This record gives sequence, structure tokens and C-alpha cells, in this order.
Amino acid sequence: MTLSALARRFDVKVASLYSHLKSSHELKTRIALLALEELADRVGDAVAGRAGRDALGAFADAYRDYARSHPGRYDAARFRLDPQTAAASAGVRHAQMTRALLRAYDLDEPAETHAVRMLGGVFHGFVSLEAAGGFSHTPVDAQDSWEWTIDSLDTLLRARAGGGGPTT
Repeated sequence: MTLSALARRFDVKVASLYSHLKSSHELKTRIALLALEELADRVGDAVAGRAGRDALGAFADAYRDYARSHPGRYDAARFRLDPQTAAASAGVRHAQMTRALLRAYDLDEPAETHAVRMLGGVFHGFVSLEAAGGFSHTPVDAQDSWEWTIDSLDTLLRARAGGGGPTT
């Protein structure tokens, strides 16, 4: 997203946008903040009152559904924010919700941090590959792979409960 593209979209001059925005960086930051907020709201609604595999699946599905419904905003949520902005953003809620979800698995540190990173990496990797058409070259349904992935993550997390297994 650029200021020029935004101006064209709303049929205004770029200069008039500068009364609302300082730069294209500010525009990208605002879109990222909006996307993080929307995604946090969806995930929060999806996981409310759930635990364990049920919460993991609801979290993952909300994440995937958002990425599919709003691919541009999903991509924008990956925009690197400065530390102060990030600390005040809904990104903090994402981390808190992920850690809350993981409480059912009774993970010690640093296993919990490893799990937060693993879930983010797996979910992002899957939805990014799916969006790029990476799963369209096989007769195996992507939904079946998604469910298999969530079940496998649940199995792995349960196996690590109470700090089981190596942490490095």
C-alpha cells in the first residue's frame, strides 16, 4: 500500500492525504495495527471458553479464516513495528492468548516460548503456502492437512506437558 495507491482509490490528490498521514510508513503502521486488532478480536471470540485441542483448533481456524478472508490485511499484520508501537498494539494480546491457550498443556519455560513460536510459524507457514497455491498440486485436500496439522500439534504439546522432553 502506498499513498499514491490510496489517493487513486479515493480519487484524491496525494498531497491531501498528508493532512491525515505523515508518510507511507505511518499508513502501513496504521493498517498493521488495524489488522492485528481485527485478528486478535476474531481469535479471542473463537477461543473463549475453550481449552486444549478444542481451543487450539479454534485459534488456528480463526487465524486461517482471517488470512483467507483478508489476505492484504493479513500480510499487513506482518509489518515490522517499532518497539513502542508494538508494545501498545494488539500483538501483545496475540501473545497473551497464545500463552493462555498453552496453559492447558502445562509447559514450563522455555518450552512455552518455543511453543508460542512454533504455533506462529506453523500457522503462518501453512496459510502462506495455501494462499500461494502451494497445496493445489495434489489430490489431498488442504482442509485434511490442516486438521492433521492441528491434531499433530496437540499431540506434540501434550507429550511436552510438564516440561517433558528436551528444551534446547
